This record gives sequence, C-alpha cells and structure tokens, in this order.
Amino acid sequence: MYIYNSATRKKELFTPNTEGRVSMYTCGPTVYHYAHIGNLRTYIMEDVLEKYLRFAGYDVKRVMNITDVGHLTSDGDTGDDKMVKGAKREHKTVMEIAKFYTDAFFSDCEKLNIKTPDVVEPATHCIEEFIKVITSLIEKGYAYEAGGNIYFDTSKLEKYYIFNDFSEEDLAVGVRDGVEADDNKRNKADFVLWFTKSKFEDQELKWDSPWGIGYPGWHIECSCISMKHLGEHLDLHCGGIDNQFPHHTNEIAQSEAYLGHPWCRYWFHVHHLNTDSGKMSKSSGEFLTVSLLQEKGYDPLVYRFFCLQSHYRKNLMFSWENLDNAADAYKKLIERVVKVLDGKGGKADDTKYSELIKGFTDALDGDMNTAQAVTSLYDILKSDADSATKYKLIDDADSVLSLGLIKAAEKLAAEKESSGNEELPAEVAELLEQRKAARREKNFALADELRGKITALGYIVEETRQGTVVRKA
Repeated sequence: MYIYNSATRKKELFTPNTEGRVSMYTCGPTVYHYAHIGNLRTYIMEDVLEKYLRFAGYDVKRVMNITDVGHLTSDGDTGDDKMVKGAKREHKTVMEIAKFYTDAFFSDCEKLNIKTPDVVEPATHCIEEFIKVITSLIEKGYAYEAGGNIYFDTSKLEKYYIFNDFSEEDLAVGVRDGVEADDNKRNKADFVLWFTKSKFEDQELKWDSPWGIGYPGWHIECSCISMKHLGEHLDLHCGGIDNQFPHHTNEIAQSEAYLGHPWCRYWFHVHHLNTDSGKMSKSSGEFLTVSLLQEKGYDPLVYRFFCLQSHYRKNLMFSWENLDNAADAYKKLIERVVKVLDGKGGKADDTKYSELIKGFTDALDGDMNTAQAVTSLYDILKSDADSATKYKLIDDADSVLSLGLIKAAEKLAAEKESSGNEELPAEVAELLEQRKAARREKNFALADELRGKITALGYIVEETRQGTVVRKA
C-alpha cells in the first residue's frame, strides 16, 4: 500500500511501526456549530482509509479529539475562543454548546456511514496531561512565560516549517490577513501553550495551573490526546489540508520537543471542498449541512458517493448540478446491484473473486484512489462472474466504501415488486421531469409545487437512498 506523505511530499510504502498494527489519529471537530459538508468530506475520506486498513488485515486503533476549549478564531492566537463565541451566539453555556454540537456531529457521521473512532476524547478531559507536557517543555527550554501566557519557542528548533518551505517573513504572524501581532512572543512563529487570566477575562472554562488560572491553547490538545492513547510513536495522522499550518506544524514541534525523537510517520491531508465563491466555510456563502441536503431531497449517501468520485488530494467543486449528477449515477449503480441480489448466500468462485477484487485493492493501494475504486464496482458488475461471486465482491468492497449498496438494492427490489413495475401515466412522468429540472436549477419552490400536482393525480413522490421513487397513493 502506497500513501502520499504530506511531510515528505511524496508517495511512500506504508510501513507502520509495529507489523500488523496501525495507530491512527484524526483531528476532530471544534464543536461550536454544525459541521458543514466541506468538513465532512475530510471525515469521509479518513473513514475510507481506516476501513481499508482494516480490510487489508491491519489491527487499527483510531483516536479523535473533540475540541471544546482553546480553539481561537485566528491563527495568530488572537480573537475569541470559538466555543465562547458559540455560547454567546446561542445564549447557552459552553458545555451545553459542546454537548449539542458533538451530538449533531456524530448524527451527521451516522447518516454518512462514518464509523465512530475507537477513542473519542474531549479536550476538557485532559487538562492534567496538558499541564504535564507544558511543564516538561518549560524545563527543557522549549517554552517560556510572557505576559501571563506560556509560549512555545520555535527558535529552539532546527526545522519548524515541515509541510512547506516557508520562511518566518513569508508567514508574518499567521496565514490570515488582519491578524494582530502578540507582543509577548519572542519570535513571530511562537504559539501559545497555555493562556492565563491575563487574557480573555470572559472565558468560561478555566483551570488552575502552575502558571495561574487559565486554559490550554488549541495545538497542545491533539499532541497530548494522541500520546495518551497511542503512545510515543504514531503511525498515521489525518486532517484537512488547512490544518497543515499552523496546527499540525505546531503539533510536530511540541510533540518532538517533548519526546526527544520523531513522532509521526505519515501525514494524510484531505483537500478542500470548494464552491463558486471559493473554499467552503461557516462564515461565507451558503452554510451547507447534511440536514440541508436532506431538506432538499438528497440522501446523505449520495454526498458520500459524490466525494468518493474525486481523489482526496484534489479540491472538489460542489454545485447542485454536480450533486444531481452523482445522485443519478448512484441510482443507476443501485439498479445494477439489484441484478446480483439472487447471489446472496451462494458460494463465490474464489479464482474469479481474486481476479476481480484486485482492481479494487489496486486502486486503494495506490494512494487511496477512491474514484478508481468506484470504477472497479462497475467492472465487477459487468464481468462474466456469477451472481454469487459478484454479490460477495460488491458486499466486501462496500464494507470499505460504505455506500449502503446492498441495503439500498434490496429496498429498491422490494419497492419494484410491491408496485408491480406499473408504468407511470404520461402526465405524471412529464411533471417528474419538470420537477427534476427545477431541483437542478435550485428552484425548490417550483419543485414543491410540482410535487403537489403529482400528489393531486394520485401518486406519492418519495426521496430515497436510490433516488426519487413514485408510487400510487
């Protein structure tokens, strides 16, 4: 298996520290708002990676944090804590916000068939670990106190910028415009490990520490949670491409300074989901969530399918037209899977199975090429293998891709049987085509009006995992 390592900027043979076992860490959400579908693209691709490692025979332990304190709105360690910002917006406590949006995040993951990691650890559960590591960094000369805060001293490192060959002058105080300089820092690239009461007096969550009452910086959280559950040697660290700097850069700096040896072997970064206006975010453009997709009639697994049709290291362009195309392709794939359902329970041809599964494994062994892996499903379905072999191949491949293919095909088959495959009247069929065009053009008011006309003719329109289904009322 070859994987692109962001730290070395090349594809490398995947070789974990311990044969047959993989320690995997993924950066979790900051639970101050709903996750948008751009965030969820990253979790979908990480989910496929984890499931393929298991499919390939590895014993995987995957850990993810929940950031419920310390993540500021600026890369320059300035601005409000995002959790405090969320609490103010909704007039709730920080912990109420954290609970609500943590539950919402995992609800979205369930809809998208994203497996919950083996360990999920909120940052607020690990204050003792943060203090222990920060204390050690001070003792080793890698951290200092200034203005009531504890900073990591990046000048003590031989190499700080890991993922790109930046210079301190290029980055100034951060990667975003309008970031105010922190006069407490000795060097522009230094970052906060611990804030005290000297900053953000309205911070709700504070803990006692050797440096005063305060709270941790964002970056220390992932290092400590990873080391707590996965030890001193990490095989695989995942996250969105925007985490490379400063978050992952700072994780490496503080982890290796604390440990005294290299920390993580492979870095896996998923690129952005873009719209016509640029990178999708919570602060610009239409705030697209899984719930919104459902409200507009899309099955969440259509979005998962849409993501898998592109390579994780390429920016993916979202549009309603592109999502409609994915929905049509997904529906046609399900219709083809229906034809192999009679192979369930039958004995697969081992030779044919080995021959055909190779296209699937070759795709994912080649730096997680999910688009090619999806193509391999079509190769399986159009092959001359018998139904039992095709069924097992689709079922096994989908244990990784998690598109719900067998379940959706069984439901479609049952619906066709119950409807008797009755042909729709021409007037109903025409209204359906008009409704499809209206949805493609995002004219959802017209689409609802057309649904009403279809209902008035005695037919029910349902949006299902397989697409639009029409049946007699």
